[in-house]
Amino acid sequence: MVDLAQHMLDGPVSLKSIASRHSLSENYLEQLVPSLRQAGMIKSVRGSQGGYVLTKEPDQIPVGEIIRAVEGPIISVECEYQSTMAACLCDPEEQCLTRDLWVKIRDSVNDLVDSIMLADLVKQATIES
Repeated sequence: MVDLAQHMLDGPVSLKSIASRHSLSENYLEQLVPSLRQAGMIKSVRGSQGGYVLTKEPDQIPVGEIIRAVEGPIISVECEYQSTMAACLCDPEEQCLTRDLWVKIRDSVNDLVDSIMLADLVKQATIES
């Protein structure tokens, strides 16, 4: 996503060029594209000069949305037993002792990654190079 943002003025960016610039597998990038497209962050452009482009400006794309699109929830707060399909052993009238803590951790992490925009990562990459 940072690469697409860095090259957005150049037109559509091919996965092959992204893979080459960042020493990544093109196959790996191909696995990320459907999730990013479904989340509405990128779109494909067909043709000989085709590739992918961002659907929004980089300052309108929170890093948290990118992470959740490709990885799912950052921190799950589901009951351990429910996630293994076993019966939950917790008293239905009371929450697990640590659930509130995990909810606060999840919310804090989500707030943090949602406060960082793709444009911030582009600026940081420019400073570091």
